[in-house]
Amino acid sequence: MDKYQNLKKILLTLVMLVVGILFMSPFLWMISASLKPEADVFVYPIQWIPQHWNVIENYKAVWETKFSLYYWNSIKVSVLTTALSVLLSSMAAYAFSKIKFRGRNGLFVLILAIYMIPSQAILVPQFLLFRWIGLFDSHFGLILLGSFSVLGTFMLRQFYLGIHDEYMESARIDGAGHLRIFWSICTPLVRPAIATYAILRFIWTWNDYQNPLIFLRTKDLFTLPLGIRSFADLNGEFYSLIMAASVSAIVPLLIIFIIGQKQVIEGISMGGVKG
Repeated sequence: MDKYQNLKKILLTLVMLVVGILFMSPFLWMISASLKPEADVFVYPIQWIPQHWNVIENYKAVWETKFSLYYWNSIKVSVLTTALSVLLSSMAAYAFSKIKFRGRNGLFVLILAIYMIPSQAILVPQFLLFRWIGLFDSHFGLILLGSFSVLGTFMLRQFYLGIHDEYMESARIDGAGHLRIFWSICTPLVRPAIATYAILRFIWTWNDYQNPLIFLRTKDLFTLPLGIRSFADLNGEFYSLIMAASVSAIVPLLIIFIIGQKQVIEGISMGGVKG
């Protein structure tokens, strides 16, 4: 029986290894292509390790364009959107889980119902509203657009519900109000969940193509997805340069995930263990 279990584990490990390699192969090819001269990109069979290196020239050609401006725009929009979204979602989650007020459950159901509406269905009203109030074609408007998240509120509410009310009662006896309880007591207890949501929000905002495409017109305001599209239009025949731009674009996402992976694991663990 033990031999059968060991064989089963070995086979499962091999299958997962093969599947992992298949999923990683496009990513590895992208990195490899970004290091090669253009003539070697589509050489068959694939040269995973370049025989001729063109690293400096490829990445220099990318960063000498407006790519650095698009990069900075994405960092600014993603960081501010994530910070504001985390703050608003955590405050709303606290209110819906720990503050008793009339109509709380009905209002929360209404908010969840809004989440059922596809984002594409409200693009036209949002476009007209933002143009009317003067936030169209601005980073501030784009940040506001991504700062309100039903998913974030719902996700964090589940973790705030797991905090025992005894903590809050003790704080009230000491004279603490809701703001103090939220900031000093409840939020530190759900920090891994907040970190998990922050990482997800940052990745979503960084990769967002639809909202910048609709709400930005000035090229100097473009975020990275639009910038790469513009860069590809100008350099569409040079795949080594496009791959170099793509590799540069995912570096912040890798850094964020490596730094925050411990928090993500703790957040998932909190979701599986209540009480």
